[in-house]
Amino acid sequence: MVVAAEAVPVSSTYYKPRHLPGLEGLRAVAAFGVILTHVAFQTGVDPATPVGAVLARFDFFVPVFFALSAFLLWRGHRTDRRLSTITRYLLNRTGRILPAYLGCVVAVILLLPEAARMSGDQILANLTLTQVYWADGLAPGLTHLWSLSVEVGFYLALPLLALSIGRLGRRGRILAIVGLAVLSLGWAYLPFVVDSEVNRQIWPPAYAPWFAVGMLAAEVEGRVPALVRRALRVRWLWWLVALATAWVAGQEWYGPLGLTHPEPDEFARRVLAGTVFAAAIVLPEALAPGAVWLRHPVMQALGRWSYSVFLWHVAMLSLAFPLLGLDYFSGGFWPVLLVTLGLTLPVAVASFVFLEDPGKRLVRAATSRIARTPESPA
Repeated sequence: MVVAAEAVPVSSTYYKPRHLPGLEGLRAVAAFGVILTHVAFQTGVDPATPVGAVLARFDFFVPVFFALSAFLLWRGHRTDRRLSTITRYLLNRTGRILPAYLGCVVAVILLLPEAARMSGDQILANLTLTQVYWADGLAPGLTHLWSLSVEVGFYLALPLLALSIGRLGRRGRILAIVGLAVLSLGWAYLPFVVDSEVNRQIWPPAYAPWFAVGMLAAEVEGRVPALVRRALRVRWLWWLVALATAWVAGQEWYGPLGLTHPEPDEFARRVLAGTVFAAAIVLPEALAPGAVWLRHPVMQALGRWSYSVFLWHVAMLSLAFPLLGLDYFSGGFWPVLLVTLGLTLPVAVASFVFLEDPGKRLVRAATSRIARTPESPA
């Protein structure tokens, strides 16, 4: 007679779902937040007003994107040690971002009227995702892609982090991540950053705290005390913290408004504010998932398209003004926003269907074949 084994509940400490639908919906929120800040700036919304101050700092949805990427990638790849595993990771990242990115860049260069004045250096910088490393590397219709250039720096650094601090115990990893984030706050003070024709303030090391938010969340996932989880599920409180942080960071006494180049102190404060904003948005859903509205099919679809939405929205925004007969910085926030969304969504869906998804599938199929190929003994 066979006795059935007693069912033992699996601790959440050891079980990590591969897909978190709430984070997919959060990507849609972040993409819409970035669109709002760009429309507000281009239509001349006064950043000295309460609403204008918050909208001006909705560029903090960029650190939300950084934190989301760091959380998902660190939880999945911090134990990567073998060359074959690291190679598959890098190839998958390439397939994830490059097809849609290159399609967007080439289309903007060829079709956007404002791009006709792009220099050869700007074209090369944007095609190679190295625009933050060039003087005047940001180009019309593509200026927002500086953040993707920074994120690629994190993608490349992640295997090195896995091979170094990834070998430590959990507490050691947490201390190392926090230490690197704190050290990076001194980046803007370095002489070669201050005295440079290239804007080295926006190089990847400057944003380590934003990536650290996601990496630390990956380290404590499944180990959060019940009391903390209950607090994280009070979602309205964390959104309020995020909005309050954006408002404070949008005040002139906190740092310069608009495109004025910040001093090192001002830049460090902005990075800190972005860290708080990203933590307030990302940590509740990453560590205590369950927001129903983020799992709605509409939010899931928008989340899948969010990368292409992000890629294309600035070019579509530049087309909204001539279509509406408006000049830049002359008002018209709502009509410009509606036209920008109306142009961006169908283009983003087409980009996802014909560029982003096929490219991702093609590379993943290739890396799966690599994974099935036996390695030669060392």
